[in-house]
Amino acid sequence: MELDIKEIQKRLPHRYPMLLVDRVLELVPRERVIAIKNVSINEPFFEGHFPHMPVMPGVLIIEALAQAAALFSFPEVSGSDDAGQDTAYYLVGVDEARFRRPVVPGDQLRLEVEAERISRVMCKYRGKALVDGQVVAEAKLMCAIRSLSD
Repeated sequence: MELDIKEIQKRLPHRYPMLLVDRVLELVPRERVIAIKNVSINEPFFEGHFPHMPVMPGVLIIEALAQAAALFSFPEVSGSDDAGQDTAYYLVGVDEARFRRPVVPGDQLRLEVEAERISRVMCKYRGKALVDGQVVAEAKLMCAIRSLSD
């Protein structure tokens, strides 16, 4: 399954400047996802990180991986406009994060995330971000799923 930006926005609550997934190339619900983030000089964080040598903050690469993971973690990945409206998805843990090289304007991040365990309240993943086939970042992620009605 592939998703364009309209389908991604149906599944994620994030919007500019915090939506960090532009397209999904492959999605297997509750198993794995391969997504793309195009890194542009117009990103608001480049103004201050760093003006003389723009580098995408590592924490935002991790956030992009977590957003990609959210796209395949819910059973209601039906694409309906109200999918996930009563559910919050929080990044609650990052382990073994490694950053191999800077990500700069013009790079295209390929976000590859696989589920290690998904339950109704907690999910664990292994993710990596690549540019031109080379790993630029990787981490184990843990996310909590909470009902907004609680």
